[in-house]
Order: sequence, then structure tokens, then C-alpha cells
Amino acid sequence: MPTPVNVAVIYYSSTGTVAAMARAIAQDAEKAGAEVRLRKARELAPQAAIDSNPAWAANAKATADIAEASPDDMIWADAVLFGTPTRFGNVTSQLKQFIDTLGGLWQAGRLADKVYSGFTSTSTTHGGQESTLLALYHTVHHFGGILVAPGYTDPSKFVDGNPYGTSHVAGQGDIPVGVQTLTAARVQAERVVRFARAIKDGLAAENSSGAPGPKGPGS
Repeated sequence: MPTPVNVAVIYYSSTGTVAAMARAIAQDAEKAGAEVRLRKARELAPQAAIDSNPAWAANAKATADIAEASPDDMIWADAVLFGTPTRFGNVTSQLKQFIDTLGGLWQAGRLADKVYSGFTSTSTTHGGQESTLLALYHTVHHFGGILVAPGYTDPSKFVDGNPYGTSHVAGQGDIPVGVQTLTAARVQAERVVRFARAIKDGLAAENSSGAPGPKGPGS
């Protein structure tokens, strides 16, 4: 029986594009055999701003039943996929605030040795997909995490062309998530689950052999 793997899909989405991608990745991770938690970052924008944009308001209503991310989700997970639309080539403040609450876990070494990966959306083809994912991945290095990007490891990746993570060009919210993005989501989710399981098996074997394991800054 394959080793159980816990995958947390933690995202922020205003008008719904990244929310759709997050659902797809969560479903694909489940199909690959993982236990999955789908979580959203807490909204920081005032209600007036949300209500001023019909797509934003609709997404807030449609995702009201999705639990907000908590540090416990990070402890539970063997792998974490972060999702965020770009904000001027960087991570949204909502997801960044969640990450900024994890300092205690980082200090205790609780974020290390997990698999991490990311996905994003932009309005235009050159609107910041790569820079947003690379900015997000800087955090993974600080965590002591293991970055598992999709790379060009599947023929479909030569079609969507983004080795850093699943990405979607949403226009002004009028370009729905389609087959190309959903295929990229599946490839990434399966790869994350596969490597998270392999790493978990390896660490378990190391621990059972009595070999000294890695220690975090708070050990």
C-alpha cells in the first residue's frame, strides 16, 4: 500500500481564476492518492471593494464554504502548493500575510523538509507569471523546503511553456481556465504527490535506521 501523503493547497483568489486552479490541483492530488486540504488565505480587502467588482463578490460567495488557512495546515502537510494571482509581479498581500504568520513554525523547524510548489494567474502573457512564482519560491528556500516545480518533465509542458508552475492568462477575468491549464495542474499535482511520497519514505527509512536526521533552528 502506498505511503499516505498529506497535501495542503493554500491559495488566494479575488475574482475566481486561482480558486478554479486550486480546486483542480486539489482534485488531481486526491486522484494521485493524497489526502488533501483545500484552504484559502484570509481576505484583507474591505467589503466595499469586494462589492464593487461583481466577479470578486461572486467568487467570495462561491468560496464561502472553504476554510481559511491556518498554521496547523502547514504542520499537517507533507507537501504544500501555494496559489496566488500576480500583484505587480509579486505575491498577493493576502497570501503573504498568511506566510508571515508562520515565523514561529519556521523557528521551530516545522516547515523544513516538506515539498513546496506554486501556481499563479496573470492578466497578460508577460504580466508576471515567472516573477511571481520565483518570488514565492524564495520563501521555500528560507523554510528549508524542497522545491518541486513541474519543469519540462511532460510533453504538455512544451505546450503551456511554464516550467515554474501552473499558470493561466485570465485577461480581465473573461478567459476561463481551460484544458491547457487543467493539464498543467494535473502534471504538477501528480509530480508533487510522487516526490512528497518518496521523500516521506526516505525520511522514515532514515529514522528507522537510527541515523541522525536534520534539525531545525528551534530543535
